[in-house]
Amino acid sequence: MPDLRNAQGQPTGALYGVINMLRRLLQDYQADYMVCVFDAKGPTFRDDLYDQYKANRPSMPEDMAVQIEPIHKAVRAMGWHLICQPGVEADDIIGTLARLAAENGIDTVVSTGDKDLAQLVNEHVQLVNTMSNEQLDIEGVTTKYGVRPDQIIDYLMLIGDTSDNIPGVPKVGPKTAAKWLGEYGSLDELLQHADKIKGVAGQNLRDFSSNFEMTRKLVTVKLDCDVPGFTGDFASLTPEPRDQAVLQDIYETYGFRNWLRELTNDPDRVPAQDARVQPETPAAPAELDYQTVTTQEQLKSLLAVLEKAELVALDTETTSLDPLTARLVGLSVSVKPGQAFYVPVAHRGSLDVEQLDKSWVLETLRPWLENKDAAKVLHNAKYDTHVLLNEKVSLRGIREDTMLQAYVLQSHKRVSMEELALQWLGLKGASYEDICGKGAKQICFDEVDIPVASQYACEDADYTLRLHQCLRPQVAQEEGLERIYLLEIQASDVLSIVERNGVKIDVPTLARQSHELGQKMLELENKAYELAGQPFNMNSPKQVGEILFGKLGIPVVRKTASGAPSTDEDVLTRLAQDYPLPQVLLEYRGLAKLKSTYTDKLPKMVNPDSGRVHTRYAQAAVITGRLASSDPNLQNIPVRTAEGRRVRAAFVSELGKIVSADYSQIELRVMAHVSGDTNLQQVFEQGGDVHTATAAEIFGTEAKDVSSDQRRAAKAINFGLIYGMGEFGLASNLGITRDAARAYIDRYFARYPGVASYMTRIKAQAHEQGYVETVFGRRLWLPELKGAKGPRMAGAERAAINAPMQGTSADLIKMAMVAVQRWLEEKGLRTQMVMQVHDELVFDVPEDELDVLRENLPGLMCDVAKLDVPLVAEVGVGDNWEQAH
Repeated sequence: MPDLRNAQGQPTGALYGVINMLRRLLQDYQADYMVCVFDAKGPTFRDDLYDQYKANRPSMPEDMAVQIEPIHKAVRAMGWHLICQPGVEADDIIGTLARLAAENGIDTVVSTGDKDLAQLVNEHVQLVNTMSNEQLDIEGVTTKYGVRPDQIIDYLMLIGDTSDNIPGVPKVGPKTAAKWLGEYGSLDELLQHADKIKGVAGQNLRDFSSNFEMTRKLVTVKLDCDVPGFTGDFASLTPEPRDQAVLQDIYETYGFRNWLRELTNDPDRVPAQDARVQPETPAAPAELDYQTVTTQEQLKSLLAVLEKAELVALDTETTSLDPLTARLVGLSVSVKPGQAFYVPVAHRGSLDVEQLDKSWVLETLRPWLENKDAAKVLHNAKYDTHVLLNEKVSLRGIREDTMLQAYVLQSHKRVSMEELALQWLGLKGASYEDICGKGAKQICFDEVDIPVASQYACEDADYTLRLHQCLRPQVAQEEGLERIYLLEIQASDVLSIVERNGVKIDVPTLARQSHELGQKMLELENKAYELAGQPFNMNSPKQVGEILFGKLGIPVVRKTASGAPSTDEDVLTRLAQDYPLPQVLLEYRGLAKLKSTYTDKLPKMVNPDSGRVHTRYAQAAVITGRLASSDPNLQNIPVRTAEGRRVRAAFVSELGKIVSADYSQIELRVMAHVSGDTNLQQVFEQGGDVHTATAAEIFGTEAKDVSSDQRRAAKAINFGLIYGMGEFGLASNLGITRDAARAYIDRYFARYPGVASYMTRIKAQAHEQGYVETVFGRRLWLPELKGAKGPRMAGAERAAINAPMQGTSADLIKMAMVAVQRWLEEKGLRTQMVMQVHDELVFDVPEDELDVLRENLPGLMCDVAKLDVPLVAEVGVGDNWEQAH
C-alpha cells in the first residue's frame, strides 16, 4: 500500500486500499452475500506442523498495525460481515465458505491476489484481483499457471512458496512443475515415475519426496473450518445497511475528501487540506474496450473521434528507449476511461495481422498531431515528442503530462506508468519486461505480436487518461503546485529542443587529452609503486587496502560491510592529509574516471546523423526539482581540477561561438531572500562580494584588508551552512580545530541572525509537514526524516535546510530556459540552447548574433522573478565551453 497520511500524520495507505477495493467490488458485483475475512493474531495449525512456517516474514510494521482497527471499523460500516478466526488462516475460512456456497448452488467471487486460492476455482468459484483487474476462472487458472485448478496443490508442493517459507523441490520452478503435471497428471503419478526423471531436477525430486506429506498439509486450504457466527444459513451473510455516520467520521478523520463529498452529497464539504491524502480512484469501467485499428476506414473513424474530443491521451510504442533513435512501431489513444485504440504500423513479428502503412497513418493523423488546439495528455511527453520528430511529425497541443503531475505532487517517489497505476488507480498493468522479456532474451517491441502489443499499448493510453483525471485536480487545488506544474510543462518543451540540438564536441581534442591523461596515470602508477615499495593493482580495493593498512601500517579509518578496511574516496581524502600514497591514489582515480567517463567515451557518443552529443535530461528524477543529465552526464564533469576543466574545452561551437550564462551565487541569494536577514540582503543589494563581507565580519577587519585565506574560509562557511555543515565539517574543510570552526560559525550567526532563525524554522516545518517548499511553491518531500535518529536525522535536517535553496534555484533556471527559448523564437534567431548545467545555460551562437545575446541574456534570466535581493547573471563568450564559462 502507498505511504499516505492525513493532516495529523496518521498513516492511511492500508485503510485507503481496503476501502477502495471493497467499493470496487460493490460496484462490479451485485452480491447477495458479502463477507470480509482477516487473519487472526497468534499461531495456526500450520505453525504446529512446521516451526519455520512464515518464519521469513518481518513483523507487521507499526504504520500497518495502527490501521487494523479503523479497517475493521470501515468494513463493518460499509455493510460487510467481518470474520476473524484464531487457529486457522483467512484462506481456510474463505475455502470453507466457498465449498458450502457451491453445495447450495451459490456462485462465489473471491477477491485476492494469492495464488494459493487458485485451488478453490471451479464452476462455482472464480478469483478476481482488483489491483490488476485479473479474473481467473478454470480456463484463466490453466492459462496463467499452466495447470488446472485441481492440480494447484501439487503444483505448489513442487515449487514451494517463498512468501510462506514453504520449501519446494530445489531447482524446480513453475515451468518444470507445469510440464511434469501436464505429462503425469498428478504428483502421486509423477512420484510413481520419478526414476524416469533425468538430471539434477529428477534427483532433487526423489530426494525431496519425503517432505511432501508435510508440504501438502501446509499448502492445502482447509474446507471444513468452524466459521464463527455462521450456522450454514447464507441469509446471515446478507449485507447490512451502510452506517453513514461511521463512514463520515472515518472519511473526515483520514482525509478521504472525494468519498466524503459523495457520502454527504455536499460538494463543498472537505476535511482539512492535506497534500499527502490520496484521492479516490475514479470508478473503473465495468468492461474494457480495447481495439486494434488495422483498416483505413477504422483510422478515419477514429480520427473523427479524436478531432471532437476535448482531451486525448496519447502514447507511442517504439523500437528503442533512446528518444533520438527510436522509431515508431505504433501509437495508442484514449478519449474515455476504459476505452482505447492501438494503431500498429511497424510490427515485424505479426505478418498474419494486417497493418496500415506507417507513412499513410502519419499523414492522415498529421493535422491532428500537429494541431496546437487539439489538447493531448501524455506520460513523459518529451520522449513521444522526440519519437514523432524522428518520423518528421511535430507534436503540438501537449496540455498535460501525467509524469509531471505525479512528480509535482510527490517528487520523492517513482513516476513510471506501472508504479503510478498501481499507487493511484489500484491497477497492476503489464510491464515492458512482461511483454518483451528481459536480459539477453529481451525482444524489440516491433517483434511483439500485435494482439499482445495492442493490449499493452491500449492499457498505457487508458491509464494515462485515468491518471490525469485522478492527479490533475490535486495539482489544481494548490496554487503553488499549479504554478510549478505549468512551469514543468513549459520546461519539458524547451528540454526537448535542447536535447535535440545537442552540442558539438572536438574529437581530436578529446583524443589528445585521453593520451595525456594516460601518460599522467602511468607516472602516478610508478610514483605509487615507489611509495608502496612494490607494484600493485591500483584499481583493486583489496590490494590497495593490503598496501595501505598491511604493509605501510596506516591506521584503518573504517571498514566496509564485509569487514574489509575501506579505501573509498572519503577515507583516502582523510588519509591524504598525513600520508603521501593516499594522495597519489586519489589523483590516479580522478584521472582514471575522467578518462573512462569522458575523454574515451564522449567520442563514441557522437550521433552519426547530427555529429553532436545529445544528453538526456531527466525532468522527474531529483526531489529538489533539479535536472539529471545522462548519456553523457554533463553535470558531473569536474571543474575543480585543471584536467576536468580541460574536458570542457572539447565542447565547441558549430555556428560561431559558445556563450555561457550563469546565475551568480544563486543559492546564497535565495538564502538571503528566504531567511529575510537584512545584513545578508544588504550585501547583495549593494553589489558587494558576499564572501569578502562575511570574512570581514568573522575576522573583524575591513573588507579591503581581507586576505585570500580569510575569504576562502568565509566562502566555505557561506556555502557550507547552506548545506547544513556543522563545526566538524567546517573544521575538516578548512583544516582547523573544531573550536576554531565553532567560533567562526558563532560569529557568522551573530552577524546574520536571520539565517540561524531560518534554519530553526525550516527544520521544524520539515518535521511537522514532511516537506519544505521553494519560494515558488514546489514541494520538496523529505521521507528520510521519518523515523530517523542520530546521524541520519542530522543528515535529513541538513537536507531540509538546503532543499529550498536548491529547489528555488532549479525553479529559476527552468524559468530562465523558458523565457530565453521563447525570446529566441520570437526574434527568429539562429542561436541554439545546447546545454543546461546546474545554474548555467550554454548556447551555440552565430557571431553576428553575439552582441544581441550578450545584451539581452542577463535581463531575460534575471527578470523571471523578483526576490528580495537582485538576481545576477554573468555571460561569457569563447571558442569552447571552458573559455566561455
